[in-house]
Amino acid sequence: MTEETRKRKSDHIRISLNQNVQARRATAGFEDVYLVHKALPEINKQQIDLSITVFNHTFAAPLIAGAITGGTLEAKKINATIAEAVEELGLGMGIGSQRAAIEDKKLEKTFTVARKKAPTAFLIANLGGVQLVNGYGLKEAKKAIEMIEADAIAIHLNPLQEAVQPEGQTNFQGILKKIGEISGELDKPVIVKETGAGIAGEEAKKLEDVGVEGIAVSGVGGTSWAAVEYYRAKRHGKSFQRRLGDVFWDWGIPTAISIVEVSQTVGVPVIASGGIRDGMDVAKALALGASLTSLSQPVLQAAVKGVEETKRVLSLLIEELRNGMFLVGADSVQTLREVPLVVTGKTGEWLRTRGFNIERYARRRN
Repeated sequence: MTEETRKRKSDHIRISLNQNVQARRATAGFEDVYLVHKALPEINKQQIDLSITVFNHTFAAPLIAGAITGGTLEAKKINATIAEAVEELGLGMGIGSQRAAIEDKKLEKTFTVARKKAPTAFLIANLGGVQLVNGYGLKEAKKAIEMIEADAIAIHLNPLQEAVQPEGQTNFQGILKKIGEISGELDKPVIVKETGAGIAGEEAKKLEDVGVEGIAVSGVGGTSWAAVEYYRAKRHGKSFQRRLGDVFWDWGIPTAISIVEVSQTVGVPVIASGGIRDGMDVAKALALGASLTSLSQPVLQAAVKGVEETKRVLSLLIEELRNGMFLVGADSVQTLREVPLVVTGKTGEWLRTRGFNIERYARRRN
């Protein structure tokens, strides 16, 4: 099982870098979200405060380099590069699933390098929710946290990926109870994150009720893990799974919609992820109700080129966010979360049909 896990993680890195695994026809929905321009911003752009305190940690900007890799030797360099960049910029970082390192201690160094390179950054450990149903528990969660001296742990939900994956585990029965047990016992925040298919308001409420302290929506619009598994199935001659990956490539809830559904339903911090590609996406996500934003694919692509490129990509996002905040007159992230915006198109239609209040965004006054 250890060798199988290692090879699968290696496949994920290779495919994510070399194939187009982004959503095809679906989008994250940010094109339907319009921030209202302020011709009289009445603020000094250079004095805009991008910092925010979430999970008792102050981030220099509301950005996390998302979880995408770990458990292979080639991942060690990638994680080290990302960690060095986020440490210098005062951001956060999520690592990939630590299952491989829990199965094989020799692989721990592919993860522990993150804390070595980022002694003060906010680091998020990572375990698969389906593993909790299939034998993992508090012991493994604590081990994952201790491995990288994490500030929080993410339990990732990937039913779509598991359903398409040739060797996928599809018994999710009892997963909510298991998440609740972990949340009740750990002294670190438990964040539940989807992996590209989004989280609906009803599911978010169930998670909040069992003690989850943060939700990362990871909606449709960015990397499709059905697509990643499509390419794996194609390579291994698995025609059935290849067909599933093709059919379900764009399955799920678009990110902008998921942010609204979750933020209007629960009181815990929301992390916006899934197709965040520039600073305006970040600004819109925060204005819709997210506390933090996260992106993975662009950071992975930068990380293989080195620390300076990774810092450049992240710094550009930060500067784009600052510019967007200036144009809506928001001198802080908290102020940005109160500026008026208009939700239109398919995103607006979905949210109205589902009973969410989008008019309140447009009527804000700052």
